[in-house]
Amino acid sequence: MNTQTTQTKTDTLDHAPIVPRENLDFGLDGDIPKYWMANDAFKTRFFDAMSTLFPMGEKFFITSVREFRDGVTSPKLQQEVKDFIRQEAQHTLIHRQFNDRLKAQGVDIDDINKQLETMFFVEAPKMTTPTQRLAATAALEHLTSMMCTCFFERRELLEASDPRVRAMYAWHAIEEVEHKAVAFDVLTQVAKAGYFRRSMAMLAITFGFPLTVARIMNHMFKVDGFSLWQRTKLWARGLWWFYKPGGLFIPTIGYYLAYYKPGFHPWKVKEMPSYGTWLKVFERTGDPIAAGNALHAAGQ
Repeated sequence: MNTQTTQTKTDTLDHAPIVPRENLDFGLDGDIPKYWMANDAFKTRFFDAMSTLFPMGEKFFITSVREFRDGVTSPKLQQEVKDFIRQEAQHTLIHRQFNDRLKAQGVDIDDINKQLETMFFVEAPKMTTPTQRLAATAALEHLTSMMCTCFFERRELLEASDPRVRAMYAWHAIEEVEHKAVAFDVLTQVAKAGYFRRSMAMLAITFGFPLTVARIMNHMFKVDGFSLWQRTKLWARGLWWFYKPGGLFIPTIGYYLAYYKPGFHPWKVKEMPSYGTWLKVFERTGDPIAAGNALHAAGQ
């Protein structure tokens, strides 16, 4: 992925407005295959595991930003916080619908939610400050935006996926790009967190996030009936897909490392170049699946 940065001040950077989109229908109650991504258990369960994180994760993001909401004095940032919360709430609703499919497959969604709720809302408040939790939110928003840009900038990654699920992730990606700077702006402008605080949060998230996803994926593989040896082979092939040269994550390294630059701001890293394609199709048709197909087709 060719990541480009600008040198302009953050208050002059052009970026898309945050637009909460509600009552979208992705057809998630339809006949979506169990392994909806190229009939590949590892690739499918990677995305499925991330979906299980979103309801509690989005709630954590909203809560972390709300803790500083009263300190926001800029009318522009106040509106962005409001729209950020509305977008994240919609993400929660849609991913709950998707997770109902996983629950019907035997995935213990209730237990996953319980563990995440304990981690985010019982353990985290005991061990961290509000600023640290907001810093974690800003870091996770950067990683999410990075992955969204990666998935839809490179057409081959989601080529053989079910268009309904792909459309759900396309919509989620679009909105993540739109609000990617909100938590960061609250962190730096209101919480007054500096370089060290945000960098340490990113380091912690870099290790903690994939471990959480891996634990959920392993549960899913067990539910699917894979033996220990089969799971070992799945992980070996999957990790190669993740980290091989030209694989899922290595081309995004520039996007990731940009967060550690002094003077970094999310809008200094360009969003997916095909963002406008999704927007035009959705505004013309009102169909998120058609917009998702268009976004995917516009990838390189």
